[in-house]
Amino acid sequence: MMQKLAPLHEVLFVSTIAPEAPISIVAQIAGKARIANKARGITGLLIFDGMRFCEQLEGHEQDILALLERIRQDPRHTSIKLLHHGPLPERRFKRFSMGYAPVEDIEVLGKLEQLQGQAAVGAFVDILSTLDLES
Repeated sequence: MMQKLAPLHEVLFVSTIAPEAPISIVAQIAGKARIANKARGITGLLIFDGMRFCEQLEGHEQDILALLERIRQDPRHTSIKLLHHGPLPERRFKRFSMGYAPVEDIEVLGKLEQLQGQAAVGAFVDILSTLDLES
């Protein structure tokens, strides 16, 4: 008998890098996240504009919510704003446990931060089409 897979869940949030944190910390965050996320079956994308993080995470709900709580406790992130969380029909990022993409235009994440729910997800998907994503 086939075991039913737990449904996928996603969260999308924006946060601000802590004022005292060096920009170099972003590469460390992405590198550690790749290893930890792979072990937990979590995939996603981190976008950084020099000030703000935008992160989309996907996986099993309990794993995603536990990770979100760890991020909330991380002093490198401030002003965390949850834009969307809910069921996800299929992964957007099958190729990598934590993709990373910088964006030059700080208005992109500033505008995204003002949205909620499916409007935020739609704007995030629109941003994806402008990024050069590496696997």
